[in-house]
Amino acid sequence: MNPISNEQLLDALEWRYATKLFDANKKIPAAVWQTLERALVLTPTSYGLQPYKFIVMTDSEKRAELLAHSWNQKQVVQCSHYVVFTARTKMTESDVDRWIQKLSEVRKVPVESLNVYRGMMLGDVVHGSRGKIAHEWATRQAYIALGNLMTSAALLGVDACPMEGIVPPEYDRVLNLVTSGYATVVACALGYRAENDKYAAIPKARFEVSELVQKI
Repeated sequence: MNPISNEQLLDALEWRYATKLFDANKKIPAAVWQTLERALVLTPTSYGLQPYKFIVMTDSEKRAELLAHSWNQKQVVQCSHYVVFTARTKMTESDVDRWIQKLSEVRKVPVESLNVYRGMMLGDVVHGSRGKIAHEWATRQAYIALGNLMTSAALLGVDACPMEGIVPPEYDRVLNLVTSGYATVVACALGYRAENDKYAAIPKARFEVSELVQKI
């Protein structure tokens, strides 16, 4: 691994902002987008379970339909790529077993050797306390992915805007998610800022590190 410098990281984070106007004619190159999709998949999650799916909206008509359920925020249709983050509505034994099978294949170990780990997951996110709030738990995992995507995009010079101003039940209806076991939680518009987006020049306002970071 070749780490980037402290300055490069902070420059990217200072450069990014919640883009309000995208250049509709400027598209994210395929290779860059593939990298961002891989970054999404590499997001860390509790137990590694990845209780979510990311829907990349390639259908312009569907995007236009979602606009009406997004407080008419034009980023939905102007951006290069629009991603809808969905989270599991509940966790099942089959979800855990599917993950155990994947771990067995990747790590080249017998499925039986993962029985203790399997039991731990079942006792927590399926039958345990977090199983009772599975969608809330899965939603938190999806937000980790959202943050990872936006940081990764900034490091690649791609603009992004997180979109919470949406109506999730209507998104679920448009995207045929109602009986899928997944539900919309948030979205993200990505692309390249328009030259006339006035928000790009507004200074970034944050509290001081000393106010937000406590050392004990």
